[in-house]
Amino acid sequence: MAIESLMKNNTKTIYTFIIVAFLLFENSAFATTINVCPSCEITSIKEAVLIAKKGDTILVKKGIFKETQINITKAVHIIGENMPILDGENKTESIFAVSTDNFTISGFKFINVGLSYTKEIAGVFISKSTYFKVTDNVFENVFYAFILQRTKYGLIKHNQIKGSAKSEVTSGNGIHLWKCSHMRIEQNTISGMRDGIYFEFVSNSHISNNRSMDNVRYGLHFMFSNHNEYHHNEFKNNGAGVAVMFSKFIKMHHNTFHFNWGTASYGLLLKEIYDAEINDNIFEQNTIGINIDGCNRINYKNNHFIRNGWALKFTGGCYANVFEFNNFMHNAFDLSYNSRLNDNKFEANYWSEYTGYDIDKNGIGDVPFRPVKLFSYIVNKTPEALVLLRSLFVDIINFSEKVSPVFTPDNLKDNKPLMKPVNPVVSSE
Repeated sequence: MAIESLMKNNTKTIYTFIIVAFLLFENSAFATTINVCPSCEITSIKEAVLIAKKGDTILVKKGIFKETQINITKAVHIIGENMPILDGENKTESIFAVSTDNFTISGFKFINVGLSYTKEIAGVFISKSTYFKVTDNVFENVFYAFILQRTKYGLIKHNQIKGSAKSEVTSGNGIHLWKCSHMRIEQNTISGMRDGIYFEFVSNSHISNNRSMDNVRYGLHFMFSNHNEYHHNEFKNNGAGVAVMFSKFIKMHHNTFHFNWGTASYGLLLKEIYDAEINDNIFEQNTIGINIDGCNRINYKNNHFIRNGWALKFTGGCYANVFEFNNFMHNAFDLSYNSRLNDNKFEANYWSEYTGYDIDKNGIGDVPFRPVKLFSYIVNKTPEALVLLRSLFVDIINFSEKVSPVFTPDNLKDNKPLMKPVNPVVSSE
């Protein structure tokens, strides 16, 4: 009986394999390639999409194609050869409008996507799609490069997006996602847009190895987006590097935030964030390394704060946050705090301002370090006082507060300051 049952199971497995193999063969056997070029039988992408069947490849040769509102409603693969140009002629229509699954768009240069204040216009507009790839494209002079709505399991990879944004109200985002999940945004270069990458109501998605720079507002912007991760990205010279707002369970690691300067510019802005992990990042030469407002239960570990105006600036009630094994090096202010109460833990960090000693040579300072200077408290109340930053008067009041804290929380101190930096990095110039 056991042998008979085993034979039946094996037979069933073989039949299943044969059926799957047949279906795969059937799909590949009947898929065709449609060539599009000015001298081909098919001269427009719209025409090729109209006659294409599910699984077909549309191969677009080099040339200029002045087409918009190319509606993709079937699973096809649209591939550009030698970077054909898709010119939107600044019309208020998207170039590709996609509402299907299992498609590919790759190898095109998108230019002149029109601006509209009432319609959502993009080089590639994707809605209610799953399992797709848009890779290796170039976007120039576009209002939005990508708009994605209600999409899942998609890949946006190795695209170059370059805008010429002058203000927030007249510019769009590079990669804009709304109500999406399980998305991957990888190896894109984005500049000159409003926000480089924008997430709203997005979950379980990854942003990695992108460069977002010279954008008017944020390099990356989260709103109401939970359970996401971004890592190994560079955010440089934006209005502000990254803003994460009203979101939970975000992992932020191995990113570089630098040269984000301005009167209200941050490397990272956190607004009402809970249960997050922030580790192994570099915050260098930003007006404020991290601005923290109403954020609870966040672990900050192995981060490097180098030559910022403020390394950390607390502007709202924050509780149960832990700062361990971070380097604070040559910042004007390591920490600005706006409350007399402290429920956050600072332990085993390196502070370049620390002047204590280590008699037992265990690598830990023998006296605690108080990172909040009285002068930072004064600057919070009277910003104009910043002009006195390097004066002898400031040194005196900071010393007096360190000896006998009056205005700063008594328990806000690092009881185990490190004598040497943790995994020091080579700073950028």
